[in-house]
Amino acid sequence: MLAQALTHRSFSAEHNERLEFLGDSVLNLAVSALLYERLQSLPEGDLTKVRASMVRQDPLHRLALDLGLPALLRLGEGEVRANGRQRPSILADALEAVIGAVYLDAGYPVAEALVRRLFRDVEINPSLAAAAKDAKTELQELLQGRRMQLPVYRVVATLGAAHKQTFDVECEVAELGLVERGIGASRRAGEQAAAAAMLMTLKAKVP
Repeated sequence: MLAQALTHRSFSAEHNERLEFLGDSVLNLAVSALLYERLQSLPEGDLTKVRASMVRQDPLHRLALDLGLPALLRLGEGEVRANGRQRPSILADALEAVIGAVYLDAGYPVAEALVRRLFRDVEINPSLAAAAKDAKTELQELLQGRRMQLPVYRVVATLGAAHKQTFDVECEVAELGLVERGIGASRRAGEQAAAAAMLMTLKAKVP
């Protein structure tokens, strides 16, 4: 599982994207529990912002570098030539995949302990909320404020060569029957683009 967690889709059909999907959820739950303990005075909306600032691509990329993941990644030749070992999206995804692999191998308590060790030296305080105002966070807050369910994101298509892919992502707000799409150089960037498109639609249609 560790080998698969470190395998990019450009290297093999047995790549890390399913483990990444799982690890993303484990990471969010573990960070949510950590913030619930540490920031007891913050309301839900601010906790959501702090969590978003901690689990976005940039901090995960830095943690992956600290773990030495670039040297361990299994990449296709084209991705290696394109300096994929240093690409933030690939490293952030690999870190999430490793968390997913630990969860499958040893269970949630061990995976949660790993997440807590990863964030051990990160200063956790309410000011982190100010750094998290991106399209996905704003959309989530808007829907929560209207007592609606959270949006669902799906990768509709992956375009281009393995070393230079773009991700076509769909954002759905089922309660309103709305679907918008966005394209980005990573899954996360595609989700942000789709969320931004959804925000524009909602602000135009929903009073």
